[in-house]
Amino acid sequence: MKSTYKKMLAAGAVMALAGTAQAQSAGSNIISLGWFRVMPNSSADPLTVDSINGRPVGMTRPNTGASVETADTLGLAFEHYFTDNISAELVAGIPPKHDVKGTGDFAQYGKLGSVRQWSPAVVVKYHFFDAKTKFRPYVGLGVNYTWFTDETITNQDFVNHAFGIPGAKMTANAESSWNPVFNIGASYAITDNWFVGLSVSYLPLSTRATLTTQAGAVTIVSHTKIKIDPVVTFLSVGYKF
Repeated sequence: MKSTYKKMLAAGAVMALAGTAQAQSAGSNIISLGWFRVMPNSSADPLTVDSINGRPVGMTRPNTGASVETADTLGLAFEHYFTDNISAELVAGIPPKHDVKGTGDFAQYGKLGSVRQWSPAVVVKYHFFDAKTKFRPYVGLGVNYTWFTDETITNQDFVNHAFGIPGAKMTANAESSWNPVFNIGASYAITDNWFVGLSVSYLPLSTRATLTTQAGAVTIVSHTKIKIDPVVTFLSVGYKF
């Protein structure tokens, strides 16, 4: 009986090791859900007045600017392993809503408005160690397409004083762009099917924001270039199928 019991334990250990060996191997698919924290390293060029009622102006307002604030959101990722070490991951999430605050002379107005950032990305990753290793760090390189929606200027005090026209209305529009993604991270296998992961990504991202101010029959078009350059962390739980 003791011999049989030992053989059963040995067989179970072999099966367990075999299962672990397939944890992140070629052909595996992993879907992950987690928390994104988007932390911009932002700054903006001084506001430039482009035109008044269609007449070119090209006047720059010195010591003016804006910054994009940190935001949190829910993230979703799908990853496929082409080999034991190489995978591709599609990453998306609920677009975070960023507050936009004034800087320089505009700092006195505090929050100027807000914007939603859409930034799906595809990342190719190289995983270190072999498929049976529970802890697997990786590096990744990818591409991202970012666009913005719900660009709103909500601070009427700022609008009233931006061009000295009380009661003016201001709208905003931010340009979309393609950007590289630089990624590092690690995953840890809790079981053969369940994983926890943490990654850090950097996106060299900037956009041109166009502001249109309407006051009666007067239309003022201005712009600023905003550097966002976010660092994005993703803490997630994944399931292999």
